Amino acid sequence: MSTPPPDLPGKLEHFIAGQPGESADGGTFEVADPVSNQPYATVAAGGAEDVDQAVAAATAAFTGGPWPDLPARARAAILNRIAAGIEARAARIAELETFDTGLPITQARGQAARAAENFRFFADMAVTLHEDAFRSGTSQFGYVIRRPAGVAGLITPWNTPFMLATWKLAPALASGCTVVLKPAEWTPLSAGLLPEIMTEAGLPDGVFNLVHGIGEVAGAALVAHPGVPRISFTGETGTGRAIMAAAAPRLKGLSMELGGKSPCVIFADADLDQATDSALFGVFSLNGERCTAGSRILAERSIYDALVTRLGSRAERIRVGDPADPGTEIGALVHPEHYTRVLGYVQAGLDEGARLVAGGNRPGGLSAHLESGNYLAATVFADVEPSMRIFREEIFGPVVCVTPFGDEAEAVALANATDYGLAAYIWTGDLARAHRVAHAVEAGMTWINSHNVRDLRTPFGGVKASGLGREGGPHSLDFYTESRIVHVPLGDTHVTRFGA
Repeated sequence: MSTPPPDLPGKLEHFIAGQPGESADGGTFEVADPVSNQPYATVAAGGAEDVDQAVAAATAAFTGGPWPDLPARARAAILNRIAAGIEARAARIAELETFDTGLPITQARGQAARAAENFRFFADMAVTLHEDAFRSGTSQFGYVIRRPAGVAGLITPWNTPFMLATWKLAPALASGCTVVLKPAEWTPLSAGLLPEIMTEAGLPDGVFNLVHGIGEVAGAALVAHPGVPRISFTGETGTGRAIMAAAAPRLKGLSMELGGKSPCVIFADADLDQATDSALFGVFSLNGERCTAGSRILAERSIYDALVTRLGSRAERIRVGDPADPGTEIGALVHPEHYTRVLGYVQAGLDEGARLVAGGNRPGGLSAHLESGNYLAATVFADVEPSMRIFREEIFGPVVCVTPFGDEAEAVALANATDYGLAAYIWTGDLARAHRVAHAVEAGMTWINSHNVRDLRTPFGGVKASGLGREGGPHSLDFYTESRIVHVPLGDTHVTRFGA
């Protein structure tokens, strides 16, 4: 049995128009932690009526409240107070995330720090945001006005729930939108801190609303609601397709960061020590439950056997255990349903003939109180063919496949041999080749001789089945606002006279 954090709430409620509350129909669901798989709380199960109430509150705050027209500096001051509230609760956020998601505590602490930075960054963006002006010779002058789009529906995933909620909340609020947040039902715990943080910071009632619930019910109601012109979603590609179809009748603006099957391409002239460290961290950090995981390692044939040996040896020493233990490198997978899914991919790899080099089962030596948890040892498959499911499909767990390539052209072809195109990692000592491959690989984001360093000013998102739109810096603000152009003549207006 896992030890829950102190003062754990036994019930999680919605937050609508500045007030906590139960579901309109009284519905609830239970949520369990991934170490014991025992319920720790009941959660209000939102439905269409709850979503309607939240959208009504957000609409009232948008049309009749001060938020959309508040001067940028005043909005930024509130966003900075939200960041301060997050920082003051950083330890609490980390322990709740670790308990609820199974992420190792050292990595959860990093997520809390990034959450505060998201608000500080977009506070700065709100103040520095500019609008364009255009002069057409001496005849006409045009200027752009940027207006918040309205109510934004934010649907967030379960893997790093608090940080990714702030990644959407911060730019939406900075833009002047009001919001309805629907957190992932598997990991609702840390979202329960947001109402207190928002209220303490002085955010007007109704600007931030929170509706818990099952995705197919509460999430679907939010996507279909006629009063929500913007939907931002992070999650699985199949769900993204369903959201796109549901949003089509009302032509809603969509921003969707979906699945990934990112390649890590290692050439023979790479710094093999650094490349190995990056490849291992890239797929096994966050329990492998990360969209940008470099889950396909492509190795030049001359170093392939040596690299497979390195990866297998290191993977066998990765510490799997209690997420609350600072020495743990891989914790418990988030939910039994997901755990079963990941184990199914391990079996598929074996069935299709991949060579298991490390892991593939529950790690030995777990303490008695961890025996019921969703644990999988760091797993490495070698000799993986492009036709295999573990090469083509997103696993979202601590499983990596290694495939050899002969030359640069084959490396690019293998990198692109998937429906996804979120991230890519390239390791080589040849700078010209690094640029050639980076330009040829179908990925929204590519790192050369480095790993996943995020600059919040840059566009974040993927191509192909990995998503739609971009988040980050001005890209986020463009999504949550509408740009309108106003044209003014600078002299007499001369128009061709039809019918004169």
